[in-house]
Amino acid sequence: MHLLAAFALFLDLGSALLVAFIPTLLWVLTSPSRVFRPRNISQFFMAKTWETFGDAIDERDRVDKDKLIAPNAYGVVLDLGAGNGHAIPYLDTKRVTKYVAVEPNALMHPKLRQTADKAGFTEANGSLLILGCGGEDINTILQALGGTHSIDTIVSVMALCSVPDPQKTARVLAQEALKPGGLFLFYEHVLSPRKDVQWWQRLWTPLWVRAFDGCCLDRPTHIWIDEIGGWSDKAVWGNADETEENLFLHRSGKFVKAA
Repeated sequence: MHLLAAFALFLDLGSALLVAFIPTLLWVLTSPSRVFRPRNISQFFMAKTWETFGDAIDERDRVDKDKLIAPNAYGVVLDLGAGNGHAIPYLDTKRVTKYVAVEPNALMHPKLRQTADKAGFTEANGSLLILGCGGEDINTILQALGGTHSIDTIVSVMALCSVPDPQKTARVLAQEALKPGGLFLFYEHVLSPRKDVQWWQRLWTPLWVRAFDGCCLDRPTHIWIDEIGGWSDKAVWGNADETEENLFLHRSGKFVKAA
């Protein structure tokens, strides 16, 4: 693997530092006790970074998400790690009856709610539910939804990279929350099939995790979802524009739960 490719992620880190470091530092200084809560600092840094770069990243991935989400998502949709709501514009409001956003970073909720409202998903009419928990908080999610097998479509866009226990979370959501016949749609950056790229992904992950709210570079998410089993149909595909040396190699997937 070329060294330029191996160190390419520092361009992203540098850009994030330029826009988010000073606001984060000032936020900590207004309440110095925050220095003892590194997770909160990381969440603030991530929120400020996404506030600046989220739209550009969404535009970069537009073709992939338009192919994955727009023609497939239906019924009650659970958006895992909803962020600022960048999955919402891809939802067909004629086919989606309710949008459930799981987003533990409360700093992103105002923009998330604004994006949802603009699309017609509101708390007032019952078509919007924002949960301030993580995807691993299965009991909270199921209680809020009224019980098991209440979701028609699970959407995970670059979210399982930061869930504390992604294998368990994906499995339980698929088995307990997703209805028979329901869809599990994902667009995630994953562990590369190349050993040399894997080495660098694993080297940089401890740094990346701390800067970007738990985001890991070295998870074979597409394989873990496949291993859940119980699928009647499944398809996984890559991004034709990405090189093999990309530390952020993406995979899209559409899995249908057996009826």
